[in-house]
Amino acid sequence: MFHSTTIMNWINKRSPVQMILLFYLLAVILSTALLSLPVAYQKGVSIPFIDKLFTAVSALSVTGLSTITVADTLSVTGIILLAFILQLGMVGIMAIGTFIWLLLGKKIGFKERRLIMTDQNQTKFEGMVRLVKQLFLVLLTIEFFGFLIFSTYFLQYYSFNEAILHGFFSTISAISNGGFDITGQSLIFYKDDYFVQFVTMLLIIFGAIGFPVLIEVKEYLFAKYDDRRYFRFSLFTKLTTATFVILIIAGAFLIFILDYNNFFADKSWHEILFYTFFQSITTRSAGLSTMDVGLLTEQNHLVMSFLMLIGASPSSSGGGIRTTTFALVVIFLITYARGGKSIKLFRREVHDDDLIKAVVVTLLGMFFVFVSVVFISAVEPYSVTKIFFEVSSAFGTVGLSLGITSELSTASKVVLMILMFIGRVGIVTFLFIFRNNRSTANYHYPKERIIIG
Repeated sequence: MFHSTTIMNWINKRSPVQMILLFYLLAVILSTALLSLPVAYQKGVSIPFIDKLFTAVSALSVTGLSTITVADTLSVTGIILLAFILQLGMVGIMAIGTFIWLLLGKKIGFKERRLIMTDQNQTKFEGMVRLVKQLFLVLLTIEFFGFLIFSTYFLQYYSFNEAILHGFFSTISAISNGGFDITGQSLIFYKDDYFVQFVTMLLIIFGAIGFPVLIEVKEYLFAKYDDRRYFRFSLFTKLTTATFVILIIAGAFLIFILDYNNFFADKSWHEILFYTFFQSITTRSAGLSTMDVGLLTEQNHLVMSFLMLIGASPSSSGGGIRTTTFALVVIFLITYARGGKSIKLFRREVHDDDLIKAVVVTLLGMFFVFVSVVFISAVEPYSVTKIFFEVSSAFGTVGLSLGITSELSTASKVVLMILMFIGRVGIVTFLFIFRNNRSTANYHYPKERIIIG
C-alpha cells in the first residue's frame, strides 16, 4: 500500500511534459516487446535486440529509417504489428488513450486534458476532447478510402490476400509518414505507376500538413452554404498551407535543377514531373521513394537534407523543426532587415512568445544535428554528407537513407534513435522536460545594452 501510494505521489508531481515522455518511453518498451515476439518474424529469421529496438523507435516516431528489410524479415503478423505501432505513433499516445476512454464511457478529467494538449502540441486548453474526436473521424475516414482504393487497385499486381495486405500497409505507411514498405524496394516498384504515386502523395500530405488543418478544412466543407461566407481559417492553417505548398514547389524545382544533366538527363517530362514532386513531398516526412536517392548528386543530397530538417507541420505525424518554425524565422529575418519589429501575416500579428519559440527550436535543432553529425563522423568511416543525410532523416522523422543505417555501430544507432524520439515529441516538448515549476521572479534588474553582430 505504501509502495503504491509513493508511486502515485511521484506521478502526481510530474509535469504534463514529463508524463508524456514517460508514456512514450513505455510505448517504446511495448513496441519493442511486440517486435520481439517470435510470431512477428518469418521462419528461421532472427535479428539482434538493437535492431528490434531501432525498428520500434523508428515506427513509433513514424520515421521509417530501418536496419532491416521488412519484406524479408517480418511475417504477416509482424507487418500488422508494425502498422499498429505506426498508427500509435501517428495519432499520439494520449489521443489513443483518450479515444479508448471515450469508448469505455469514462470521463476525461482536467489532468488528462492537459496531457492531450501537450501531446498534440496545442496552445489552448479548451476543446481537447473534441479535437481528439474530430482527429479520429478525419483520419479514419481518409484511411478507409485509402485502403479501399489501394486494395482494389493492387489486385492487378497481387493475389486477393496480398492486395489487401499491401493496400492496408501502404495506406498506414503513407498517411502516418512512416516510410516503411513491404515491397523490399520502397515505391521503386511503382515508379511507372502514376496512380499509386498520386494517391500516396495525397496521403503523405494529409499526414504531414497538420491535423488542425484537416479538421478546419472538414468543418469548412461540411458547413452550410451561408456559414461558409463567414468562415475564417486560422492563422496557423493559412501559414502552414502556404509554407507547405511553397516548400513542395521549391523543393521539386531544386531537385530537378541539381540533377538536370544527371539523373533526369534521359527522362521524359512526365517522369521528371512525378519524380521531382514525389521526392519533394516525401522529404517533408514520409521517407517513401520512387527512386534510388543514392543516384542523385551530392548537392541534391544536401538540399534534401535541408528539406528533411524543416520537416512537416506541427500537430502532424512528421518531425523536424516544422514548417511554421521555418516560416516565422525567415519572415522575421526579412522583417528585421527592413526595419520592422513585429511580424504581421494575413492581417494578424504574431505573438512574441511564438517567435521566440521558433528561434529557440531552430537553434536547438541545428545544435542537435551538428553534435550528432560530429559524433557519428568520428566513429564511422562514411562521408560527412552521407552522415548528415541520415541524421537529418532521423531528426525530421523522414526515413530516407543512402543505405548506411544498417551498417552503423550500436552507438551511432542510439544517436539516431534519440534524434527520432526528439523529432517525434518535438523540440519544445523535449525542452520543457527540464523546466522547473518555480514561479517567475516578480522583480527586474536594470537593463543594459550589449553589442551584437
